[in-house]
Amino acid sequence: MQSQRLRRIGAYLFADLDRKQAELEAKGVDVINLGVGDPDLPTPPHIVHALEEGAQDPRTHRYPPYRGTAQFLQAAADWVMKRFGVRVDPEREVLALIGSKEGLAHLPWAVLNPSEVALVPDPGYPVYRSSTIMAEGEPVAMPLQADRGFLPDFDRIPHEVLGRARLIFLNYPNNPTGATADLEFFARAVEFARRHKLLLVHDNSYCEIAYDGYRPPSILEVDGAQEVAIELHSLSKAFNMTGWRVGFAVGNAEAVDALGTLKTNVDSGVFRAVQHAAVAALTGPQEVIAPTLATYRARRDRLVSALRSVGWSPPVPRATLYVWMPTPGGASSVAFAAEVLERTGVVITPGVGYGACGEGYVRLSLTTPDARLDEALDRIRSAYG
Repeated sequence: MQSQRLRRIGAYLFADLDRKQAELEAKGVDVINLGVGDPDLPTPPHIVHALEEGAQDPRTHRYPPYRGTAQFLQAAADWVMKRFGVRVDPEREVLALIGSKEGLAHLPWAVLNPSEVALVPDPGYPVYRSSTIMAEGEPVAMPLQADRGFLPDFDRIPHEVLGRARLIFLNYPNNPTGATADLEFFARAVEFARRHKLLLVHDNSYCEIAYDGYRPPSILEVDGAQEVAIELHSLSKAFNMTGWRVGFAVGNAEAVDALGTLKTNVDSGVFRAVQHAAVAALTGPQEVIAPTLATYRARRDRLVSALRSVGWSPPVPRATLYVWMPTPGGASSVAFAAEVLERTGVVITPGVGYGACGEGYVRLSLTTPDARLDEALDRIRSAYG
């Protein structure tokens, strides 16, 4: 039994990939998964120690404050100031999240009315679309094209759509394309949101995963952005904490308050001990991220080299955990991913799973341990070289 809303969404992309992988493994196939962006590297020891310390304190065993502990909210505000030079009020403009995905999923519930439009990037993280549908809103795609650097063209959004729009989602560094955006683009986005009375939701989950000297900005660095924008951050990728489920929203006070009000009705906050550990991550040595980035950069370079050696055309991304590659010969993304799986036992993600404009692309992740990644690349070279 499913609601009409749930039927409109369909199966979550990665859940379906997990099922297909399990079916192959049950048949004895040694499957290597390059499909999901789940860091394989351990959480830094000082963060683990802080969790242990927090869990030993009986005061953490009770309900946490709905919007986050004062210590976590202050640590998040201080981190934003140190990292981006943006001052935010920890009491009004910061909110603890059970991972950034949770915040992205709940924002449409908090601010959209039925039939109002959310502008969503295509290709894009599937939660933008699915959460809009669950909130009885209407997701309208903003195509991201390679010839524009996978940035949306605001001028091509129809006026009749803008008249019903309330939300716009952006995500740079971008999943799945690996594209990046500069402050000039963010300034245009902020002005666009202000002109059309939109809440601009920027998913900045990958801001610390960047290479070759690149440092991704925050949209909140744009003058006046806090009047129209809320930005979501995650500790998952930077600190290898995907299973810990902790992040935060920061920015526009009204949006933060709306999301916080909704969350008081649907969850009871982040475990205090996890928030204690998150404080250690945000306030501790940021140099712990460097070895993680060095590992991903080396994997990126090996992966791109191997794929180019068989005649494929992957770009070299300067951010995120992904390589977004056009399919050889314009093959459909599903057909090509299925062929690679059948011939090599390697899972890659069909681009169409991220939206119609993802057709003709596949996404490969850098979060597979080195030995398994190299085995996957050897299989690809053997099958296609």
